Amino acid sequence: MFPGGQPNMQQLLKQAQKMQEELGRAQKELAETKVSGSAGGGLVEATVTGSGELVALTIAPAAVDPEDTETLADLVLAAVRDANAAAQKLQAERMGPLTQGLGGGAGIPGLPF
Repeated sequence: MFPGGQPNMQQLLKQAQKMQEELGRAQKELAETKVSGSAGGGLVEATVTGSGELVALTIAPAAVDPEDTETLADLVLAAVRDANAAAQKLQAERMGPLTQGLGGGAGIPGLPF
């Protein structure tokens, strides 16, 4: 039994469709937005999309030491992780308000789940 009577199914479908459209727009926007991360004081910079795809990697010549490729690898990993952290933060900012009710049903009034 629903509090206040039966839910209006057409209204629920409209709300679901609107939410789906908003999520789609936000996902597209994330895929097109680029964020960067760096390591070694800017010696290595990684750029990822808001959805986490690595799209660019810049390595300053000063970071390249043929005798110490291990440090360069560590700098690359750190820069990519930094960029991915920025992408995850962006995802939370953009998608969070749209997905808050999912799973708890709070976003669709009248649904018990």
